[in-house]
Order: sequence, then C-alpha cells, then structure tokens
Amino acid sequence: MYPIPAASIDLPILPLYSYVVSAGFPSPADEHMDIRLDLNEYLISSPSSTFFVRAIGDSMTEAGINKGSLLIVDKAIQPKHNKIVIAVINGEFTVRRLKITKGEYILVAENPAYPPVKLNADSYIWGVVTSVINKL
Repeated sequence: MYPIPAASIDLPILPLYSYVVSAGFPSPADEHMDIRLDLNEYLISSPSSTFFVRAIGDSMTEAGINKGSLLIVDKAIQPKHNKIVIAVINGEFTVRRLKITKGEYILVAENPAYPPVKLNADSYIWGVVTSVINKL
C-alpha cells in the first residue's frame, strides 16, 4: 500500500436521491432527487490529513476490505480500540483492526488465516481507516 494524498483525487459531486432503494420491486426514482452529494464533503472530514491507499491481500476480507479496495485514511484521528487502522510494521504498511488490551496494542486480521501482531518499538499506527470503497 502506498499513500495517495486526498487532495490529488477530486471526487465528483453526484445526484443524491432521497428515496431508499428497494431490494424487491423496482420503483421510479427520478422525482425523488433532492440534492447533489459531494463525495469529498461526505467522505473526508480533514482533507489536509486524509490519504487514500489501495489494499492488497486478503487479511481483512471479513471487514469488507478486499484486494483493490480503496481505503480512506485520516492521520489526525486518534486510534482507538476496535478501529481499523493502517500500521507500519518493519517498514511495511498493513491494515488491521486495533485491539487495545491492558495497555498493549494488538493488530488483528479479519481473516482467521492471519495471526495477531503485537505492536513493538519499531511499529506504529499511521492512520485510521474512515471509509472503504469497493467496486462490484
């Protein structure tokens, strides 16, 4: 994963329909368009501290993070227990769920094939994942 500054990606402003989408019978939605949605405003609260990274691997699939997922990461957010974070371990970026137990910081994968990793003096939390964007 290599960080891309949020400022380098200009997300479009798109129509937002006030109508909810039914998983049953279709319903016309054109008459329900109320406003335009600015994805920058909706997804990014601190542009100067926000970055995009693209995920690789399968360690976080049970959290909906797949190979190719675009992660929005805010470096200004304080990492807290149970948040998904980007950490640097041995000079490499990784994405994991942060567990804080008895003062210990442990990174837990959302795939049982990967063992937990305890943060040590050579590792640190780089930022907190605020959103995940996946293509279907």
